Amino acid sequence: MAPIATRGSALEIWGGLECTINRVGDIYFNQLERNGHLYRQSDLDLFAELGIRTLRYPVLWEHIAPEGLESADWSWPDERLSGLRERNINPIIGLVHHGSGPRSTSLIDPAFPEKLADYAEAVASRYPWANRYTPVNEPLTTARFSGLYGHWYPHGQDDKTFLLALMHECKGTILAMKRIRQINPEAQLIQTEDLGKIYSTPKLAYQAELENERRWLSFDLLCGRINSQHRLWDYFIHAGINPTELAWFEENPCPPDILGINHYLTSDRFLDENLECYPSHFHGGNGKDAYADVEAVRVHPEDYAGHQTLLREAFDRYGLPVAVTEAHLGCTRDEQMRWLWEIWGAAEKLRAEGVDVRAVTVWSLLGAFDWNSLVTQDNGFYESGAYDLRGDSPRPTALTKMITHFATGKPYHHPILDIEGWWRRSDRLHYPKASVCNFGLVGTENCEVTQRCQHIQPLVIVGANGTLGKAFARICDIRGIPYYLLSRRDMDIHHFASVEETLRQLNPWAVVNAAGYVRVDDAESDAHICWLSNVVGPANLASVCQEMGIPLVTFSSDLVFNGESLKPYIESDPVSPLNVYGQTKVEAENRVLAISEKSLVIRTSAFFGPWDEYNFVTKSLQEVMLQRMLDVPSDMIVSPTYVPDLVNASLDLLIDGESGLWHLSNPSELSWADFATMAAKAHGLETRYIRPCTAQEISMAAIRPGYSVLGSERGILLPALEHALERYLSEASLKMPALAGRM
Repeated sequence: MAPIATRGSALEIWGGLECTINRVGDIYFNQLERNGHLYRQSDLDLFAELGIRTLRYPVLWEHIAPEGLESADWSWPDERLSGLRERNINPIIGLVHHGSGPRSTSLIDPAFPEKLADYAEAVASRYPWANRYTPVNEPLTTARFSGLYGHWYPHGQDDKTFLLALMHECKGTILAMKRIRQINPEAQLIQTEDLGKIYSTPKLAYQAELENERRWLSFDLLCGRINSQHRLWDYFIHAGINPTELAWFEENPCPPDILGINHYLTSDRFLDENLECYPSHFHGGNGKDAYADVEAVRVHPEDYAGHQTLLREAFDRYGLPVAVTEAHLGCTRDEQMRWLWEIWGAAEKLRAEGVDVRAVTVWSLLGAFDWNSLVTQDNGFYESGAYDLRGDSPRPTALTKMITHFATGKPYHHPILDIEGWWRRSDRLHYPKASVCNFGLVGTENCEVTQRCQHIQPLVIVGANGTLGKAFARICDIRGIPYYLLSRRDMDIHHFASVEETLRQLNPWAVVNAAGYVRVDDAESDAHICWLSNVVGPANLASVCQEMGIPLVTFSSDLVFNGESLKPYIESDPVSPLNVYGQTKVEAENRVLAISEKSLVIRTSAFFGPWDEYNFVTKSLQEVMLQRMLDVPSDMIVSPTYVPDLVNASLDLLIDGESGLWHLSNPSELSWADFATMAAKAHGLETRYIRPCTAQEISMAAIRPGYSVLGSERGILLPALEHALERYLSEASLKMPALAGRM
């Protein structure tokens, strides 16, 4: 078994998996079931391979004993905890994770603490070797969501329900640790809590002061600090809490052995009475004043404080060892990496200054589901973690390499880490009047990021004049990825010498080839030029990238298939193109993959996006609004691709180091006529101007497959077409006044 971390030892990297079992009404939401870990013991091998030796691990009350201890089923934790021991991984056992216990109890049940202690004793008796526990994860956060905001069971919305829930959780923790230590006197309490900060306008300083003091209540109760001298004593009493109940905590302190600090970018809040400056979903109040409650990082002009400030505050207040017990960001891969990189750096710096920081925990090793709705809905919204679950098995992302380096003490670097995370950049400010800085091309003079990144290794994007190249540039601006966007004048990919000279001069960390011949019908009579652009160009790029040891991303098409399949094409299906364009794409795939082992070839189809006027959806909507008949094939079945989704997923795969063939399209299967109808209906337009026809009636020069839907055996990374179309209409309305007028 791995030794317990002590002061003076190296900073440790811990792991954890999102394991919430919360209750909404009569429905339980089980993250272990959603992420598949409930059924996949092989995940333990993945965790061990990372070099992690401490893992926050669930043995949750609602899962093991939902009908009482008499009928508890220990088979799952028996297998999993034994597996952890075999792999030399020390678990931090969690008993309640944002839950309220089995149906026989709740957070406001006076018997909850004793019932939790009974369960804790049963766990400790069965696994007496286990030496670390978190009986209740984030008691304050759970109490707020369950007793103050009404999101989770028992759906309270008042101070008394909130405080009762919190006190029962903390009392349950104290009683649980007492029972556990009777079995294992060396057992440690690793107490977690989400520790955000509240900022406000001067008028609302009183509310910010209350909430900033309230955030410590879990730790204060466990440490026996709540008495008549406490700053929130009157808050408890006015809410109807009996002083005798508070006195119990002072008489039975149970200070955590390690304070586990969890912090998310949404944890810090800004309170502002100027409601007109913010969207209505931020509006709320406290019964005295109405105000907007918004993420501070989006409005507060001062630098984001971050983990360094919070860890020091916790250490200074309690004098106890601290650890980051959740480090996760639901964002693009580069930002996830920057988030973990910043937290690790903050912990290292604090240790050098004498703060007893023990570890940083990569929390969502398997990602998380539906936290965008605070787990109140089952929408299938997934945020990937160190592993991505959108394939047949967990796929390692770029985070796994970072974790392995941290675990083994090896230095780690990636060029994207030379740029600060979005929470540190000025364009994060959205309300009420953001000071927006538009990131631009490396080498331009008026861009803040460019001025900071003149010596940072860039990404090279080929195809400055095309829809896809421009989309990559736009999204790299948003993601803070410095790049060069090259036209044929800058680098002629038809000529090897031009490619070699330009790429060696620019020294990129990767290349994205978004150039190519795209006029499918014209290619039938213009085969030579199509061949140069679609075959020779990508092969030249692959050759130079192979020489430089850097990855290349290039794009292929659904038109490599002949349409005879009865189900979506996957990457390993045989190709058989029907036209010149498809033939060039097949040849390019073969050459690029043969030349460069780091190449990623992405097949996609039927582009549509909000930033150009020439894609199918935009042109179709324009025709319908002008009340002109639109002939659209009903016998060609495709899977359309929303360009922003394609670009974001492609960049994530590039950063993850993926190679080979990958299919990317928004999951769907419909004809062009159905797609036009779907877009018109979503836009509130009449569909009688859309006339289904056959492909033969349109007289296209190039033969196209009747069925070219793309599936994937490697992972479905793009969201559903309906969701993509919603976002297209929202974004397009900002760019196209004609469309905006009909929204």
